[in-house]
Amino acid sequence: MRIRATVAAVSGALVLSAVAAPLAQADGSSHSPDDVRQSVQAAKQAADARSTFAAADTGTPYELPFAFSNVKVNNGKPIVVGLQDRKTVPVTYTVTHDGTVDLSDPELFFDVDIWRGGSYGDPVNNLWGEEGPDCWATSGTTFDCKGQIDIFPKDELSNADATTWKIGGWAIDYNGEDTNSPDVNWDNVGFAVQDSLGTTKLKRRSAVTVNASPEPVKKGKTLTVTGKLKRANWDTNTYTGLPSGQSVTLQFRKKGSTTYTNVKGVKTASGGYLKTTVTASTDGYWRFKYAGISNTASSTAAGDYVDVQ
Repeated sequence: MRIRATVAAVSGALVLSAVAAPLAQADGSSHSPDDVRQSVQAAKQAADARSTFAAADTGTPYELPFAFSNVKVNNGKPIVVGLQDRKTVPVTYTVTHDGTVDLSDPELFFDVDIWRGGSYGDPVNNLWGEEGPDCWATSGTTFDCKGQIDIFPKDELSNADATTWKIGGWAIDYNGEDTNSPDVNWDNVGFAVQDSLGTTKLKRRSAVTVNASPEPVKKGKTLTVTGKLKRANWDTNTYTGLPSGQSVTLQFRKKGSTTYTNVKGVKTASGGYLKTTVTASTDGYWRFKYAGISNTASSTAAGDYVDVQ
């Protein structure tokens, strides 16, 4: 599991009358982003165990009056990830407090992340944002926020991660305590956690190719259409063919038209290879269209033009 920068402290002058003004992100906190992440993970584990924060520390964090709602990850759509270096996913949510929490306090950190397996304190995998949220006051105790989740597939994902993830939210207020100190008093640290704010899906990106031949072809002759259906393999950091038996649709668009029509269904052979034949009748474009499955996104090939003589 990664230990990287998670959020910057929310700071700047908070003017509640300026409802549309965002809270600026601070970079002058005494707590490093990695320190925050480690503190938050420890607090999540304490919340799971409902026990003392850590054997060597004094006290437990008090319950911070801070709540998340209206959380939406990637605009409610599945997150499709290939093999790019970094995938940034938008997140929006609302935070509410009881009036005693100061969002401009550089000791306050909060954000939304996604996790799967185990528990929020000890997940199989956990993904979060490199940068903290921007928030706008909508009332004296409510803020709308925009954040992000950053995914580094080569370092963070395996094929098992193409599944449903839970959405969690957390907030921690250090109130001047140094969590790296041996005599830290955790009773002075506020913490809030919500581990089930909804769900989101991660899907492996797919791609399908097409080639129709011969080109040109005589009218009434047989046209052979081949291709390959592959998807991102996060275990090997390559694109590999899908298993045999995947359903793909062969489509055709007549020259001068803007609409593709379904011609026939085709099943993949071993390695994701596709092959079928049709009778050539008129000039136009041929393509394969894949609808996707629960852990793999849909894809469509660019049309291959064939001149029929």
